[in-house]
Amino acid sequence: MAPVAMSAAAQSIAGAKPLSFWLDDPGRPEALPALTGDEHCDLLVIGAGYSGLWTALLAKEREPERDVVLIEGRETGWAASGRNGGFCAASLTHGLPNGLERWPDEIKKLEELGARNLDAIEEAVARYGIDCEFERTGEIDVATQPHQLEELREWHQELERRGFGGVEFLDGDALRAHVDSPTFLGGLWDRRGVAMLNPAKLAWGLKQACLDLGVRIYENTRGLELARTGTGMAVRTPAGRVLARRVALGTNIFPSLVKRVRPYTVPVYDYALMTEPLTADQLAAIGWKNRQGLGDSANQFHYFRLSADNRILWGGYDAIYPYGGRLSAALDQRPETFLKLAGQFFACFPQLAGVRFTHAWGGAIDTCSRFSAFFGTAHQGRVAYAAGYTGLGVGATRFGADVMLDLLAGEETERTALEMVRSKPMPFPPEPLAWAGIELTKRSLARADDNGGHRDLWLRTMDRLGLGFDS
Repeated sequence: MAPVAMSAAAQSIAGAKPLSFWLDDPGRPEALPALTGDEHCDLLVIGAGYSGLWTALLAKEREPERDVVLIEGRETGWAASGRNGGFCAASLTHGLPNGLERWPDEIKKLEELGARNLDAIEEAVARYGIDCEFERTGEIDVATQPHQLEELREWHQELERRGFGGVEFLDGDALRAHVDSPTFLGGLWDRRGVAMLNPAKLAWGLKQACLDLGVRIYENTRGLELARTGTGMAVRTPAGRVLARRVALGTNIFPSLVKRVRPYTVPVYDYALMTEPLTADQLAAIGWKNRQGLGDSANQFHYFRLSADNRILWGGYDAIYPYGGRLSAALDQRPETFLKLAGQFFACFPQLAGVRFTHAWGGAIDTCSRFSAFFGTAHQGRVAYAAGYTGLGVGATRFGADVMLDLLAGEETERTALEMVRSKPMPFPPEPLAWAGIELTKRSLARADDNGGHRDLWLRTMDRLGLGFDS
């Protein structure tokens, strides 16, 4: 997409609040008190993002009498769970192509489990009365270049041949009847495999559901150190400690308390803009009657969707890896990326010239080399972890919570029997190799976008090593 004049783009983001639209909510719940002194419990969950919240909730659903404590270093949902685009996907493998490439023998089971997981999320939202603006509208993968259209057409044929239904091919006219952009050449509509939601409200709703079931939650309470004690575990916090029979780690992008897990993930910063609410005329100018989520098919891709009050969230494209994997709040704001995104937005929707952005934000995603979650245990099965969701954790974290609870129980289930669950991704090399490899991959992907999708020698080598990625 060729950007429009930068002066118009710059004007559109002037005055945008430097924080997540979802978290900028007057209904945001007050933080709960921090832990002071010692606590004892059957299960300690660390991290109150989706991963930890689902783990605590499902633990109480499985065993209502189980004593569960959840600690969070800041406030519930403040990190990736409150900053993402709100795409809740059924896929557990970062899309069917990635799953087919890595686990072809069990992809049918993975797809089935993913569909059941999304159904269970929808059911939980209804059962607990979580007002998170859940809309099961599906998602359209959009082609904006001729080679992308041909790839989508071929992929649709492959899906039909393999018996994966529920996906509709849309030519340019059919797609523009759903959402009108002069850049759209066609797309694939996954009708049921993705829901749109308000990510912060989902986190806050899960928090309340946990509290209602008796989970004790302490916010602004970091887990500092993990150690064995007797038959259980002890976790040190700034003003006390928690003694627990079992521990589940839902810390994702933050350094794991199981240190040997750390090389498996790196932080990649992603960025998004949110427009002001569209007027009726502006909404009519672009159509978008069925409110699907959209993502374009480039390697450097955009994702975009409508909010409940008809704003457009527009994110993606730039993915920034900080040298050494160092997390920094300063990286949550990147003016050059916001300017780029704004220009690309108006190239996609020239009908919306003059629309302004009210919020601009970013945050880190826990990325692993296979682009989908991995799992494991430590301390002779007393500790379980799940990490590496690579930007697709809104839905998959619930599945990961079930896996962690299975592992802690020592149960052989249809989940723990999966090769996906039993295997690990390739760890990232130490610096400077990690930074060099990631930067080289990013540049090669950008060249592929500019060269009809042709993957150079570096990308083909990554493909052969099982490290290839095409968004």
